[in-house]
Amino acid sequence: MVELGGYGIAVIAFLVFSLVIGSLTYRLVQKSGKRLIVAGKSLPLLMVGTMFVAQSVDGNSSLGSVALIFQFGFWGGAVIPIGLGICLLMTGLVYGKKLNKMSMFTLPDYYFRRYGNAAEGMSGVLMIISFTILVAGNFAASGFILETTLGIPFVWGIIIAALVVMTYTIAGGLFASAYTDIFQIYLAIGSFWAAFLFFAGGFSGVPFDTILASSPPSHLDLSGLFDVANGALINWAGILALGLGDIVALDFMERVFAARDPKTARRGAFMGAGLTFFTVLPVGMLGIVAIHFLPGLEDPYHALPSLALNHMPFAIGAALLMGVLGASMSTANGGLLAVSSVISRNLLQRIIRRRWLGKEAWNDSKLLWITRLAVIPVMISALTLGYIMPQPGIYLILAFDIVFAGALAPLTLGLFWKKANMPAAVTSLIVGSALRMLMFFVVPLEWAGLDTMIPPPISFALFIIVALATQKKWPGKERHDVNDYVPPEEDLISGEDLKHFKLAGDGTKSTAI
Repeated sequence: MVELGGYGIAVIAFLVFSLVIGSLTYRLVQKSGKRLIVAGKSLPLLMVGTMFVAQSVDGNSSLGSVALIFQFGFWGGAVIPIGLGICLLMTGLVYGKKLNKMSMFTLPDYYFRRYGNAAEGMSGVLMIISFTILVAGNFAASGFILETTLGIPFVWGIIIAALVVMTYTIAGGLFASAYTDIFQIYLAIGSFWAAFLFFAGGFSGVPFDTILASSPPSHLDLSGLFDVANGALINWAGILALGLGDIVALDFMERVFAARDPKTARRGAFMGAGLTFFTVLPVGMLGIVAIHFLPGLEDPYHALPSLALNHMPFAIGAALLMGVLGASMSTANGGLLAVSSVISRNLLQRIIRRRWLGKEAWNDSKLLWITRLAVIPVMISALTLGYIMPQPGIYLILAFDIVFAGALAPLTLGLFWKKANMPAAVTSLIVGSALRMLMFFVVPLEWAGLDTMIPPPISFALFIIVALATQKKWPGKERHDVNDYVPPEEDLISGEDLKHFKLAGDGTKSTAI
């Protein structure tokens, strides 16, 4: 029988509170698939910004970052929140307003509107793979926290966390994320800073200069950005994969689509970017602190919970454990919903049911239940992967390497280049992703990082070459502004949705601004 101490009681109370609040949002869904997936496109700035940072600051970028810093130095882990902050900044500057205007449910919806079913299906499969990996990393981080604080085997810790997240994801969808993120993520950010200031202020009994001196000089200098021998290629690859590849992120774009208007989507992304950058210093320094206090630690993924349990006051340690657990759960919640939505809406409904079988689309209520059912196999897949290979942090970069290589070019050039067409998109998706997988096996270990950086430029170049070569047969849409996307959504347009659509000059519907 497990004997619970103060930390265990605090963590269990936090789990129960998250489960209750998330499940109570069931009433907000109102039997609507649209409300489950994008909260009815109704969320205000505070919720949108909070949800952005909650997806960014997760178990991978906190517990995973500390573990990587413990092993490889400051830049080895700090690249994660830095890269994610850059991604949100780019989303606000370039992508957020345009994509919010299109009134979409999922990111593969864009590939369908711009390029058709083939690109929709390929991008959807890539995103399902990448986000299952992402959820696996956050399940693993949650499992480490529960294993350490409750004294239970890792397998039970990860199962408990996964079941809690699955339950309130099925119940409230994006509303559950919005309402749980409010208390989960600010607790996490506050506890990171409280823990850092505790050590930086010398309150641990050890001067901070002594703590810093315990680390090798290469762990704290800039060599991690300029010296290949100290991981500079890998670190820059991580920044690029997250800063640019994460733009093609189901969960981030889910929040873009859920914002009540384009201005809210843009400001929310900026808010999320600022708060993400705000975590770089405390999380990075906690990794350095762990080197001093835990020199013989065998498993670096236990560094953060071990610091919280053994080297901090109870209030700070308990808040940190709950904060990391909450951050992991919030991202897992968003990832589960995003993947399930792509499976139900893009793969099952539009490609299999409508394209292949020629049947009518499901109504909004049916889509709701299909999406909820899809959460279960996604949870099981991520849980299994997270248990077999529990590596938060590494998972995050790997997840977005895949979409960075193949899916970023069709998204970006489709938005800003009128000659973008279907053959170019399909070529980019196939060749970029396949090249990334090939380079994983052929690039020597000492040049690791190039396998991330080389495929995306090739993908962009191939996109442009193929688009220009195939213009005669597949001309790009001259009317490529957001008002003129053809075809728009014909399925799942309710009376509430009609205000987002208007007739173009040729009588076809197109999204309204």
